[in-house]
Parts: sequence; C-alpha cells; structure tokens
Amino acid sequence: MLKETIICIGIVIAIIFGNNTTQDYTKETISELSSGLMQLRENAQQENLQEEKIKKDAEKIYEQWEKRHEKLAYFIEHDELEKVETELITIKSDIETEDYEELISSIDKSAFILKHIEDKYAFNLENIF
Repeated sequence: MLKETIICIGIVIAIIFGNNTTQDYTKETISELSSGLMQLRENAQQENLQEEKIKKDAEKIYEQWEKRHEKLAYFIEHDELEKVETELITIKSDIETEDYEELISSIDKSAFILKHIEDKYAFNLENIF
C-alpha cells in the first residue's frame, strides 16, 4: 500500500513538473513572438514606411518561430501550430505584395492565435474541468 502511494505521488509530481516546464517554454515563446509582432505592427503603421526594416522584422519573427516550432510540437496540438504558421506565412505574403492594410490584420490574427494558445494550455481550474 505504501509503495503504491509513493509511486502515485511521484507520478503526480512528475506531471506537475512537466506541465510547469512546458508552460514556461510556451509563455516564453509566445511573449517573444508577440513582442516581435507588435513591433512589426508599429512599423507597418508608420506614415513613412521602411520596407526593408519591415521585411527584416518579419524574417526575424519567422526565424524565431522555426527555431521553437519543433519543441512546441511535442506538447501543443499541431492544428494550433499550423494556424500560427499559416498566419506568419500570410504576413510574409502581405509584405511581399506591399498590402500593409492586410498586413496589420494578419498581425492581429497571429497575436490572437498566440494568446489563445497561451490561454488554452495554461494550468488552471477552468482548463482542468
């Protein structure tokens, strides 16, 4: 009886530790990407657009995503990750076509999806029940 209790407690501790680790990584990734997206949005809204700076910022965001995507795929649904990737590709497309109105909309969609992922995988009572 004591053996089973110790094993159960060990499993619960491992689950909590694993969840904490993955949640921290997710928050760090989302924070990094969201701040990059907001900077890109600010640059796209300026009256004197600096197209090269916008392109570099978008490429930097996409590189950050590529770097972290593989690890996120271990513990986040692939559909959610595909939504983010689709919007990031849309952002690149909007920049290439110089459609800055649509670019701002795509940035907002990306930020919303990232926030949704953060909320969905947060460890709280609402998500448990």
